[in-house]
Amino acid sequence: MHRHPLTRQATVAGAVTALVAGLATTPADAATAPDVVTVDFAQRTGPVHGGATGMLYGLSDPGVPGDALLAGARPRTVAQKAPDGDQHPNGDALVIADGFFAAGGAEVVVYMQDVYSQWPYENLGIDDYLAKVDAMVRKVVSERPQDKGRFVWVPFNEPDGIWYQDWASSKEKFFSDWKAVVERIRSIDPGARIAGPNEAGYNPGRLRDFLTWARDTTCGDGTCLPDVMSWHELQRDKLASYRGHYEHYRQMERDLGIGPLPINIDEYGNRRDMSVPGQMIQWISLFEDTKVDADMAYWTYAGNLDDHAVRTRQANGGWWLLKWYADLTGQTVKAVPPRLDTADTVQAVAAIDEPARRGTILVGGGSEPVRLDVSGLDPAVFGRQVDVVVSRTTWSGYEGDAVKPPVVAARRTSVSGGRLSVDLPGGDVMAAYRVTVVPSTGAAPEPDAPWSVSVEAESATLTSARSYEQDTTADPQLYATSGKRDVGSMNRVDSAVTFSVTVPRDGRYRLGVYQGANKIPGRHALFVDGALDQIVQYSATLGWTYRGRTDVEVRLTAGTHELSLRTSADGATLLPGSDVTLDRFDLTEVTDGRAVHPADEARLSGSARITRQGRGPAVALGGGARATFYVAAREDGYHDLEFAYRARGAGDLRVTVDGREIPGLRATRPGESASRARVYLPAGISRIEVGGPAGLELRSLTTVRAGEADEAVHRVEAEQALLSGTAQVVAVPATSGSNASGKAYIGSVGNGAGNTVTLPRPDGFGPGEYVLVVHYANADRNTGHPYNTDVISRFLDITETGGATTRGVFRHNYAWDNFWPQATPLTLTTRDGAIVLGNARAYGPNVDRVELARLVLEVDNAPRS
Repeated sequence: MHRHPLTRQATVAGAVTALVAGLATTPADAATAPDVVTVDFAQRTGPVHGGATGMLYGLSDPGVPGDALLAGARPRTVAQKAPDGDQHPNGDALVIADGFFAAGGAEVVVYMQDVYSQWPYENLGIDDYLAKVDAMVRKVVSERPQDKGRFVWVPFNEPDGIWYQDWASSKEKFFSDWKAVVERIRSIDPGARIAGPNEAGYNPGRLRDFLTWARDTTCGDGTCLPDVMSWHELQRDKLASYRGHYEHYRQMERDLGIGPLPINIDEYGNRRDMSVPGQMIQWISLFEDTKVDADMAYWTYAGNLDDHAVRTRQANGGWWLLKWYADLTGQTVKAVPPRLDTADTVQAVAAIDEPARRGTILVGGGSEPVRLDVSGLDPAVFGRQVDVVVSRTTWSGYEGDAVKPPVVAARRTSVSGGRLSVDLPGGDVMAAYRVTVVPSTGAAPEPDAPWSVSVEAESATLTSARSYEQDTTADPQLYATSGKRDVGSMNRVDSAVTFSVTVPRDGRYRLGVYQGANKIPGRHALFVDGALDQIVQYSATLGWTYRGRTDVEVRLTAGTHELSLRTSADGATLLPGSDVTLDRFDLTEVTDGRAVHPADEARLSGSARITRQGRGPAVALGGGARATFYVAAREDGYHDLEFAYRARGAGDLRVTVDGREIPGLRATRPGESASRARVYLPAGISRIEVGGPAGLELRSLTTVRAGEADEAVHRVEAEQALLSGTAQVVAVPATSGSNASGKAYIGSVGNGAGNTVTLPRPDGFGPGEYVLVVHYANADRNTGHPYNTDVISRFLDITETGGATTRGVFRHNYAWDNFWPQATPLTLTTRDGAIVLGNARAYGPNVDRVELARLVLEVDNAPRS
């Protein structure tokens, strides 16, 4: 047994407000001098570029990891494999293009050498490669004539490490091969854009040689210079050296009389950075400051936004930082951290949108308290009194769902001389904050963060378990770990992790367990005050240190309680899959699940604009004006969407949820009103777009869980459905930690037209818009890549008998008996045609149970009292 002093970090909404809402004179922690970040809204540094959160293999298949999730993060660029390439089983540039462009993406960067199957790439000679180049470019030109200019070609990937390592002996060969490939590309598409040389690091000597040669040499009828300069910044030390590389390169351009070329740092960061807001803000600040595109490195598997997507369509804490960054509009402004070009320190990005009269600061990355020293608040833009709102996102694990970040502090305050100070608490190096400053209107803002406390697993009392070091500073290629230690070796019948918590009042609390279940589902027994409370069911994850987060609810009375996670419920028998690593525990008070999205959180399109008067900010709609919100549902089920607005007169609201129209919403009279729709939302992020009649001012969108309405959902165990062909019932053995309901599931679906699962339509489920949720398992993958996990999505063709067929996509989820829900939108046109699940061409996933829900249950346009 190893005993450690218990350490905790508590965050109580009221206490944080006291720290931050003073907005002026005292550090957040009187015992620790804060890190001071100066932000001058009067010093503009250029239009917001928004290029820092591109992705290498962030996408894999249409619908993976979810259209709304992709649109919310809105990467400008993605780097993907060559059409029909063999390097990975998915992520084809042509296959993902439509979804990427529809989500607001600008450019697909094509890694041409990923046509090869081996890593490092097998070298079969330049003639072999040129034949492959010819085929892939012709395919893009043939299939995408309308937007082939949005594909950027990378002839060589990391040539300093692959094919051309020894520069002294291979330089002339590289020049010759570069010329041959560029000429072949442009012989097919004269307007094609080329990126390169795309080396694994910034190599100034090689780069000067290359640029000098390319400047003085013609490739066909044009220059041999690339259209986009690219290289990689992959290691922790690049957080300190990148700006020097950038400045050196720009000076090299001036010396050589070329450029300036646009830049894409098309691979950056380490494993420990991805998904961690406090790490990602450091990289984002570098690339936004220098106005370049940059793509996060691909360390894990394709299709999860480089470790920022949870399951399909759910967001982790890091995604919310990407979303906040994508929300920035207007001009960036000068933001100076206390230690520029120093790894693992607080950094910031700030922007001002003058038409919206809004200033935004994104900041994080340090362990100490932070003081924002804000100046340049022009009274013509911000007025003499402002509302300051502070939201916080922190690490939730790679596969840990994070809903809308809470407002941890809010304050209405006067501005003197265009200056104010905002104090942020320290202690969470993995967190990032969004601070918005707007003119005061309407009611004063208030925090909404629930009471919460965090406990590191290694600080608890360990019984027959062991604490392991996971030092991501010493080795940035480790996966992120809270506190840089975790607890493992939970493999004995008496293994346990026990800790105490003191809660402020009687009520419901959500225990979030950060865990790694090594490619199998597992279970622990949760004891509260020495008594068995419940069995905790863990989903499989990629490995011991690739964290998920499992949430369970407990009822606690005010005061101190002992919580214990154990490998056995009876003290004699190991629970199946109980050898699970534990990292951290978050205990959070459960609230009503209401999430308010004010006008300032909307992305505007068309002629939409922010107004600030009377009852507060609103989005002025009418014509083609639209306000788009990204809302998070913690679980599948019905939610009330409440739209608060001021109308000039009667008129229809035009609302879509993930592109599906919600009919019947209408302003019925002039004045302040509200409309409500009860809509089925799958767990995760949904994109809600709102338009309205001329003169309508949308104040907010509020989402509220309507769990009582879930009785309207039709649920069927797949083993109770009609099975055909090879589709068969598989009993779950008692030794499995599977979460299969009914202790069985259906396997061998698909791989032939007759191998199907048929679900009769229940009474009352006639024609209309529906959501079909399939609880599935899919552990299909390729093997053999040195470090990427080549996961494979599976598909089901969902056919309404007598109606249409919709293809559902089911991403890899680590184990064949590890079931996740996956929602597919359906439009049913017949009165009672059965729903058939199958796949004539390939195997589908295993299927546990199926749920069918109407998209919209009810609409209410009663005016607000």
